[in-house]
Amino acid sequence: MRRMIALALSAFVLVFGIAACSSGSGAASDSALQVSEETIILDVRTPEEYAAGHLEGATLLDFNGGEVAAAIPNLDPEAEYVVYCRSGNRSSQATAMMEQAGFTNVVNLGSLEQASSATGVPVVN
Repeated sequence: MRRMIALALSAFVLVFGIAACSSGSGAASDSALQVSEETIILDVRTPEEYAAGHLEGATLLDFNGGEVAAAIPNLDPEAEYVVYCRSGNRSSQATAMMEQAGFTNVVNLGSLEQASSATGVPVVN
């Protein structure tokens, strides 16, 4: 368990290190976090926030509306997840809930902008 926490923390530090070092142009860099077609992108903001712009291919699970907690029993704990919100608060809580439920490959990407910068996935409406 400690190893999983250490790996998750390392991934978190890596993601925010990449986001902090980006040029701010929104363009993907060579060091972007690799997101495969199998990676599940979770947007844990409200439907209104999602409608204003979200990562391409993201699935909306409204954290404040209880959708994350309700969805966890139906999600594949072996899958790879990246999670973001507006500031990183809700995504942090969501990833903690997922890890407590036994998910081992979950990364908190922080805000929408940080998530796009870290992954190179564009923001769409």
